[in-house]
Amino acid sequence: MDISISLPPGIDALREHEQLFDALLTSLSKIEDDLADALVYADQLAHLTTRHLLDAGGKRVRPIVTVLSSMLADENVGSGLVTEPNDNIRKVAVALELTHLATLYHDDVMDEADQRRGVTAVHQQWSNSIAILAGDLIFARASGEMSSLGTRAVREHARTFEKLVMGQLWETVGPEADDDPLEHYLRVIDGKTASLLATSAYLGALLAGGSEELIEIAATYGGNVGMAFQLADDIIDVTSPSDTSGKVQGTDLKERVETLPVLLLREAASQGDADAVEALKLVDGPLDTDEQLENAVRAVATHQVIERAWELTDQWARKAIDALDGLADSPVKTALQLFAEYVVSRDA
Repeated sequence: MDISISLPPGIDALREHEQLFDALLTSLSKIEDDLADALVYADQLAHLTTRHLLDAGGKRVRPIVTVLSSMLADENVGSGLVTEPNDNIRKVAVALELTHLATLYHDDVMDEADQRRGVTAVHQQWSNSIAILAGDLIFARASGEMSSLGTRAVREHARTFEKLVMGQLWETVGPEADDDPLEHYLRVIDGKTASLLATSAYLGALLAGGSEELIEIAATYGGNVGMAFQLADDIIDVTSPSDTSGKVQGTDLKERVETLPVLLLREAASQGDADAVEALKLVDGPLDTDEQLENAVRAVATHQVIERAWELTDQWARKAIDALDGLADSPVKTALQLFAEYVVSRDA
């Protein structure tokens, strides 16, 4: 697989800790190769469809969090002279990235998305049924990767997949009549996104031999980073053009998915904000044409609630950083802090 490994801004600061930086980069490069090896099928259709999004690249957020969390357990973490994570760390990173990949196939079918990672969505290029089955194949391979990692790791992976499905179910059915819409939305994100980042950190620390205290700290960090990551994604859906984000701008609006910007718009409108009322007329109106969608996106993206949305997102990133307070200072801790800051400063 010819995909260059690039680290998020900020983590590049690890270059001054040469051994740590090399260990991280080498591990991520091997994980990339392992991902390619994991999705090889003799059947041509299975091979093409399962690799479609993998070959399109991705941020590899879960592998980064897994590897960095494992490094926290290295006895040399304070000096930055850590060793390259073992095969089990790479194996769990592959399993969790494949699990994430599988959910994207299913999500795109449910959302009727046209594009993902800058390429045509699988269900658009083949069919809904093929996309769903390809996602199932990928999850099967993820389960195979997990099978040799011990009962505790396998159980945690199974629990996480259940959380992912429940998050999608809650999003699909929407809030109950007596639910707070924002709390419901945050619960969806916790299930659909944050749970997998929490597990990435949890299993990274666990399989590196970390203490129970360290495993808990890592999991808390990962969960909060996951919340921040998805909140940022939902803002970017309306603020970043398609050629930057790799997804069609305004997909959530078109599919009538109530994300943070729209929820805050409704709150502002209920408090008498005339601009919010006008924006919601476009959001709640027909979105069948490109022009209608563009007008709705522009109305949301230019409203002051976007600033408020970023403030709330920053709070989750801060929670992630604060979760690391109990750890001694180290280059790896700094890298995790910088990663949390990157999550809420990106535009794609």
